[in-house]
Amino acid sequence: MSLMQIAEPNQSAQPHQHRFGLGIDLGTTRSLVAVVRSGKAQVLEAGAASDTLLPSVVYYPATGNPSVGYDALAHLADDPKNTIVSAKRFMGRSQADIKFSHPYELSGSTDDMPAFVTAQGEVSPVEVSARILAALEQRAASALPADSIEGAVITVPAYFDEAQRQATKDAAQAAGINVLRLLNEPTAAAVAYGLDQESNKESYYLIYDLGGGTFDVSILKLNDGVFEVLATGGNSALGGDDIDRLITNWIIKQLNIDPKDVSLHDKSVLAQEAKAYKQALTDAEQVDINVTVNGQNYQGLLRREDILTIVEPVSRRTLSVCEQVLRDAKLAARDLDEVILVGGSTRMPAIQQVVTEFFAKQPLCRLNPDEVVALGAAQTAHQLVNGDSDNNLLLLDVTPLSLGLETMGGLVEVLIPRNTPIPVKKRQVFTTYQDGQTGMVIHVVQGERETVENCRSLGRFELYGIPPMKAGFARIEVTFSIDANGQLTVSAQETTTKTESKIEIVPSYGLSDEQKEQLLVAGFKHAEEDKNARSLIETKVEAEREVLALESALNEFAALLSSDEQHTLAEHIQALRNSLSTDDLTLIEAQQAQLKPHSDAFAARIMNQSVKTSMAGTSAQDW
Repeated sequence: MSLMQIAEPNQSAQPHQHRFGLGIDLGTTRSLVAVVRSGKAQVLEAGAASDTLLPSVVYYPATGNPSVGYDALAHLADDPKNTIVSAKRFMGRSQADIKFSHPYELSGSTDDMPAFVTAQGEVSPVEVSARILAALEQRAASALPADSIEGAVITVPAYFDEAQRQATKDAAQAAGINVLRLLNEPTAAAVAYGLDQESNKESYYLIYDLGGGTFDVSILKLNDGVFEVLATGGNSALGGDDIDRLITNWIIKQLNIDPKDVSLHDKSVLAQEAKAYKQALTDAEQVDINVTVNGQNYQGLLRREDILTIVEPVSRRTLSVCEQVLRDAKLAARDLDEVILVGGSTRMPAIQQVVTEFFAKQPLCRLNPDEVVALGAAQTAHQLVNGDSDNNLLLLDVTPLSLGLETMGGLVEVLIPRNTPIPVKKRQVFTTYQDGQTGMVIHVVQGERETVENCRSLGRFELYGIPPMKAGFARIEVTFSIDANGQLTVSAQETTTKTESKIEIVPSYGLSDEQKEQLLVAGFKHAEEDKNARSLIETKVEAEREVLALESALNEFAALLSSDEQHTLAEHIQALRNSLSTDDLTLIEAQQAQLKPHSDAFAARIMNQSVKTSMAGTSAQDW
């Protein structure tokens, strides 16, 4: 039965024109599409009413067209190399970054996003995701009026970097989907829960999102209709898949077999059985196990208390992220009003137990954790497409790592600190280092350390057309801008000529989990070391500038000094230059102090000469 949309007179030029925005949860293991109909967000089914989850799986046979979803999943056991699962884990990452186990043959260089080698040739993770997105869009097109879909809000883990977000948008474009916005998964969950309706007071919520292959934690602050992400963290390669592998290895060890000696076929079959046992333990206290590995049969029991021990490596890593995010937000667990569970893996009693014990409060899980992200995305899409002004909720996501640029000496000048709400635009004025400099390279970096060598390079671009001036006189305004999708654009403009250059930061690969953790942890671990290193580098840069400026002044104004004064000044300049070859901060500062009286006296004579020149031919009456 179809519904007719009724509008008040003169309120709509096309009263029966439906405009829908889709909410798509592109999950690691399962994906969903939702839409707002009759004022209510609902997940769209495929066939059976309960069939809402689409396995994020694509099968590439030797002949025929690729299949998606359950049809593809059916080939996982007998043809794992051509059945691509968890493609989201590979999105926007280099081959060198992929350190987790997988059954695929990958092609491509170390520094590029790899391709899967299949029976139909090389297929990129973007192409795999595009087929999944196309299947979801087709599901929606079948359920909605023709030509009524305006676009989609697609969710991504909050910790996805620029490359991973761009790869997601590329996949949507390949599937023919107009991306209205990329939305962080924890933020989408907050929208679905309607947390703005919960209380009028300032409130703090922690979103614990453990899906099939990714883990995200965000702390949200709600105050006067402003919904702000205070801090975020996570791991883009941690989730239910890892739990399935832990259970699989536990079963293998019960047979006293080394997991390395088990074939890919047996591992794939066993992983599916492990997932079924895990799901059964959501409602049961124990399940019977009956498996065959390398020809050996094993029958036994798997209990809930066994699962608690088995999943400990995963749960421990999730709680470690929670601790870091609480520190970033400057909050304690007792400050939280609610802890919200999101993601299918949070159905597990073992996960719910460790979360309850860690936060000392019962987590909130009244909505289907599999569907909550898609529902929130659908509500956001509905607002974007229809201009819903009744919802005053303002969402402020954050950037997970600091962004800045390289300055002289290899130092990092941070323009956007981590956990800054987005969208955001920051400007800062820089200048030239050498006399007559007409160009400069803008090097954009990401990370928490003081020096470029310890941060991640995101991109470079050049600015030419700077008027030749004395060092320090040119004014270069650099602007960092991050839009609501997390897309970073960096521009530089010389303020007198308005000469401009810019770049959209779209690196060819993203940060690995280890690198993300290293960037954050190293920032704390090496804080004192970095502070001292920065102090030394800044002193050296300032001393080098002083040396260059004095040498330039000597060439132009040497006549203002006697030969002895010139010789003395030159000796002190050389002594300072020699000290710069060392890392002895005390020596450099001592040489600067010895040079200062001579350089100050020289500067005073230059200033007096300039004043006399400018005043020549004038009288007091002129002033």
